This record gives sequence, structure tokens and C-alpha cells, in this order.
Amino acid sequence: MKYPKNANLWLPAYLRHRATARNRRPAKRLWVALTDHYEPLGGPSSVEIGTARVAAWQNLWPLIANNAPKDANGRPPCFTFFYPQEEYHEGIVESLAELSRAGITDLEVHIHHNHDTVDTFREKMTLFLDQLRNNHGLLHDHDGKRVFGFIHGNWALDNSRPDGLWCGVKGELQALRDLGCYADFTMPSIPSPTQSRILNQVYWTTGDPEKPRGFDQGIEATIGGGRRGDLLMITGPLGIRFKDRLTPRLETGELACYDPPTRNRVLQWLDLAPRVGDDIFLKLYGHSAREDNAAVLLGTGNNPGTLAPMFQWIHEITREQGIELHWASAYEMFRAVDNLIHARTGAA
Repeated sequence: MKYPKNANLWLPAYLRHRATARNRRPAKRLWVALTDHYEPLGGPSSVEIGTARVAAWQNLWPLIANNAPKDANGRPPCFTFFYPQEEYHEGIVESLAELSRAGITDLEVHIHHNHDTVDTFREKMTLFLDQLRNNHGLLHDHDGKRVFGFIHGNWALDNSRPDGLWCGVKGELQALRDLGCYADFTMPSIPSPTQSRILNQVYWTTGDPEKPRGFDQGIEATIGGGRRGDLLMITGPLGIRFKDRLTPRLETGELACYDPPTRNRVLQWLDLAPRVGDDIFLKLYGHSAREDNAAVLLGTGNNPGTLAPMFQWIHEITREQGIELHWASAYEMFRAVDNLIHARTGAA
């Protein structure tokens, strides 16, 4: 039998997850966050192209969000743009900030970098965080401190590539914690060799900061368990998908032109996604500034997009299963986790 690429990293944990999932009690709540690697100037592309990519979301996302089924709190879905530090452009970010002020999107931090040290990384990140806060009023405060969510570009979190490229930072998880990162949303990263050996969990990293891949060791978040490590990891679903295809493929929670959402995928997401107590945390991701992905997700002309039916399927399935639905930004998902680990009641 031929195993998928880098299966040694995730297959043992996946098999353990499947064995324990059989004995789970039914979930009571579902939190759904769309955490996008949003790169309007990716390519690299011109400011004109980047502006047009953002305009597509400005024009269509409010219609999709406001027409979607409301959650248990009467709120529409929220889309979180994880915006790259190296692509900072004041006009483009301000356009995204305007959407955030309307309450249907949010903006957090993404970075592609290479050959950095902890000092150069901190310098880049601090400048970017200051730009987002001072120029646009973005980012959240938690316990009196400015905080941010994070996705690592090229999947190379904590210098996790075997060749050391696309990061370079020793102790990156601890540096992120000290800078105010409330949670990392990078995983899953399969088929990349950067994939964590822990999957389908919300957990605290506990690895050695002197070594790469500190996220391979961790302590699962539990009700009332409090903070138990360096950085909180909120991972997306990872598993093997058999339906919708003639041959199996990996399910990673990606929303893309080559793998759009389906009702069967929604069912598998709910089965695979991490749980803390009776709460499911479903983190989905994509690269939705790209024209091909945006066209499939948002729709173009007479072609309906796939986000609108996805929200309907999630709403219908949770209602059928008696699960309370909560649409969430990345930060609101963290707040829900934080409430649980500190045994607080109430929605985010």
C-alpha cells in the first residue's frame, strides 16, 4: 500500500483520534471560523490587481454573510483575513478594515519570511502590529494587552521545514507568545513536511524552544484546565475523505476551486474537528484573494458561489443534530476556548 506523502507525521495520531472518537458523547455547540491566508498582492501582483481582488470581497461578501442563516446569537458568518506582513499597503488594508468595522470580517496576522532571527522577526512583527493598530484601529485587546491571531506563511511554523527555509527563527512559538499571539491557526499543513504530529486538537505547545517543531509536543485544552504551555494551537480538521470521490483524498478543511465545500464535507468536518468538552471548533481556511478561488467561493455573474450553500448545510446539519451554532471570527473562537479552559460560562 502506498501511503500519502509525510504520512508518518500524522497517520499515527489520526488513527488514535478515530479510535477515541467512537466513544464521544454528542456535541452541544459548534463554533465555525473562516481563517483565510489572504494575499491580495501575492504573486507578486500589482497594487491594481490587489485592489481588484479586495473589491470582489467588498462587493460580494456582505451579501453572502447577511443572507446566510443566523447563529444562536442572531449573528451572520464572519470571515477572518490573515493578512501578510510583507504585503502591507495602507490603502488595501484600510479597505479590509472597513469591512471589519461592519462586523462581518476581521483581520489578523500572516507572514512569509526567510532566514530571520528571533530579533529580526520581532522587529518585523512589532512594526506590522503597530501599523495595523495605529493606522487602522485593528487587532483586539485581551486582559489589557494588544493581541493577535497568527498563520505562518509557507506552513513553516517554528522553523519546521527540514531544510530550514521560510522561517529560521529559533523559539518562534515563544516569540509569538511574547508578542501577544493569542492562538496559532496554521495547522493542518499536510502534505508539507511541516505538519504537526498532533492533530484535530486544541492544545498548548510544550516543545523545547531550542529545537524546531515545538508544536509536536503539547497538552490538550480541557474544561477548567487553564493555560498549560507556551502557545495555543487551534487546528483545523485533518483526515481521510472517501465520499464525493472515486479515490480517497486528504481532508484538511481547505476551501478552494479544486476542492469546494459539499454537504458530505460538512459532515466530515464536524466529525474530525477538535473538541473541548461539548464544544466543536471548526477552523476552515483558504487562499481566497486568488481569482480562481474567489470566483468559486463568492460566485461570479450567473455562477453561484459555494460559500452560501455551505452556510446553509452547516445550519441544517447542526439543527438536525441538536447542536447550537455559533459563527465566529478567529478571535471569537479563541474567546470561546478561553472561556472553557477557565470554566467561564457565556458566549464569546
